[in-house]
Amino acid sequence: VRLVESGGGLVQPGGSLSVSCGASGINFSINRMSWYRQAPGQQRELVATIANDRSTNYADSVKGRFTISRENANNTVYLQMNSLKPEDTAVYYCNARPPGILNGYWGQGTQVTVSS
Repeated sequence: VRLVESGGGLVQPGGSLSVSCGASGINFSINRMSWYRQAPGQQRELVATIANDRSTNYADSVKGRFTISRENANNTVYLQMNSLKPEDTAVYYCNARPPGILNGYWGQGTQVTVSS
């Protein structure tokens, strides 16, 4: 199983950024896909989840600003981040959780920095 995140970088406050995660070695379409983030000195937190029926859930801190989506045809999940704030700065991790598996699989993370 391999999850590879890409698209992180430096963006100014109020800007937008999109990160993506390509998966291999799994039956992507049946997995619950999630984005987590971890800021320095803080615990990893759930940002957004999209189920295999494409239903979504978001952390309160990103509702209305972030959008998670998936494209099963190319085994990819996306996170579109708008109106970014400095507190969104973190390493963003992709997670794939097959049915019945508690923790699932993780990518290596991609750094997102929001700063002027």
